[in-house]
Amino acid sequence: MKITVVGAGAIGGNLAHKLSLAGHDVQVADARGPEAVAAEVLEAGARAVALDESVQGRDAIVLSIPFGVAGKLADLFVNVPAETVVIDTSNHYPHLNGRIEAVGDGGKVESVYTSELLGRPVVKAWNAALAETQRARGVPAGTPGRIAIPLAGDSEEAKKVAMSLVDDTGFDPYDAGVLADSWRQLPMGPTYCTERTLDELPAALAAVHRVKDTAVRESVNDRFADLPPTPPWTTSSR
Repeated sequence: MKITVVGAGAIGGNLAHKLSLAGHDVQVADARGPEAVAAEVLEAGARAVALDESVQGRDAIVLSIPFGVAGKLADLFVNVPAETVVIDTSNHYPHLNGRIEAVGDGGKVESVYTSELLGRPVVKAWNAALAETQRARGVPAGTPGRIAIPLAGDSEEAKKVAMSLVDDTGFDPYDAGVLADSWRQLPMGPTYCTERTLDELPAALAAVHRVKDTAVRESVNDRFADLPPTPPWTTSSR
């Protein structure tokens, strides 16, 4: 499959490397230019390309970019065929991205917001696992205890493609429903970075409390502000 990963940070770099190892034709684009793509991202055969040349003629495009900036890419996607699958890996962290009113007070689901900024449908995937988990804990299908990754989207065909790619990166894909339900796999909930198996994930998704989990996430800034100048975990007991 011809795949472009937009964004060469921890998540994007992992995915480009893993999907290359799985035998896909992978391009990596970064807003800072091809030279910004680290050598290890390209070790398995991925190619660094210019952003404005990255999205044409591809079967799938993975967006591994900061939340809220997808609108800057909308012009790139104007002539991308409708059948090209677009996968969003981002999460909204107000303490990092700034608070976005439509998502906070407006209650808009994050990947729905991203889809609107981009001007086309997306599938939400790979957002609920730590970068290090994605790098180091992927295993072949059928391995006992294999970690599951939830994904959500409105197109069954697009989700099938995304599920296949999740599997190729070493994790069991789980169809978590439509894009409007993708809030169930967002930060601070019981599915986020908890490394559930395929058997465990459905109950975790059902246990998500949208209001409570969102409040915890939005309180991170205040929690950091309340820390002493030298937090206790930075001092050694030895």
